[in-house]
Amino acid sequence: MSSRAIGFGLGVAVAMALISPATAADAACEPAKVAQKYPGLAGKTIKIGADPQTPPYIMRDKTDFNKVVGIDADLSRAVFDCAGLKYEFVLGAWSGILPAVQSGQLDVMWDDLYYKPARAEVVDFVIYMQAATGALVQKGNPKKIARIEDLCGLTVSFGVGSSNELAVKKQNEACKAAQKSEINMMPFQDLAAGLRLLDSERADAIMWDLGFVDNLAATNPEKYARGFAIMDGLEVGAAVKKGNAELLQVISDGMQVVQKTDQQKKILQTYGVDAALQLPAATKTK
Repeated sequence: MSSRAIGFGLGVAVAMALISPATAADAACEPAKVAQKYPGLAGKTIKIGADPQTPPYIMRDKTDFNKVVGIDADLSRAVFDCAGLKYEFVLGAWSGILPAVQSGQLDVMWDDLYYKPARAEVVDFVIYMQAATGALVQKGNPKKIARIEDLCGLTVSFGVGSSNELAVKKQNEACKAAQKSEINMMPFQDLAAGLRLLDSERADAIMWDLGFVDNLAATNPEKYARGFAIMDGLEVGAAVKKGNAELLQVISDGMQVVQKTDQQKKILQTYGVDAALQLPAATKTK
C-alpha cells in the first residue's frame, strides 16, 4: 500500500473517531476558534452548490434576486456561521452539482439531496431529515384524495424517473389487483409542466417532494392543497467529496448545534414544512 493510500485511510479513520456521540453532545458554536478547530479550512471560502429552482430548499429571495433563501440555504448559513467559515453559493442546474463536488469544483452540495448507497461511493453525507412524497391537489381537494389508494381511476402526474413514478406504478398494480380502474399516468420532464397539468385540470394530482407540496399549498392556499403524504424511507443530507473529513466534521458539528437549539425545526416551519421530518444529524460514508 502506498504512503498516499495509508494517509487517506488514516484521515478517514480520524474523521470517524471525531464524529462520535461525545463530540455531538459537546458541539457548540465557536466561530472565534475556527483556526483552532478547523485549521485546514480557516481563511478559505466554502463553495456551496445549489439550484435556485428547487423550492422550498433553495430559491431566490423575492426581494433580492441575488440572494437565495430556503430550508437548505438557511441551514447551510447557520452551520458555516457557527463554524466561523466564509462561504458562497454557486448556483447551477441541480443535475450538475454533485459531479462538480466530485471533481472538486464545489465543496458541498446542499440542496434536497437524497442519500443513496451508490452516491455514498463518491461523496460523504451528513443526514438531517427524511424524505417524503406529497400529493398536490387543487384547492378544496375536489376529488377527495386522502390516501394513495384513492388514486385508482384518476389522472396522476409525476416526474420521469422519480421515486414518485415508482410509487404510482406500484399503486396502479394494486388498483388492477383489486379490480379497480387503473391510474391514468401523465409523467412530466419538469415541474412547471406538471403544475400546468394540475392548473388546467388535466391532472387530478401531482406526486412530488412533500416539502415542496406543503410549501406551495401554504403559500398558495387559493390554488392548492395537500391530499396526502407517504414516507419514502429515504434520507436527505449535505454531501462533500469523498475523504474531505474536515469539512464533513464542520457540517456534522454545526448540524448538531442547529438541532440542539431547535433552529432546524424553526427553519422547516418557516417554509411551511412539517418539522417532524427532521432526523438526528448523522454521518454516512458508505
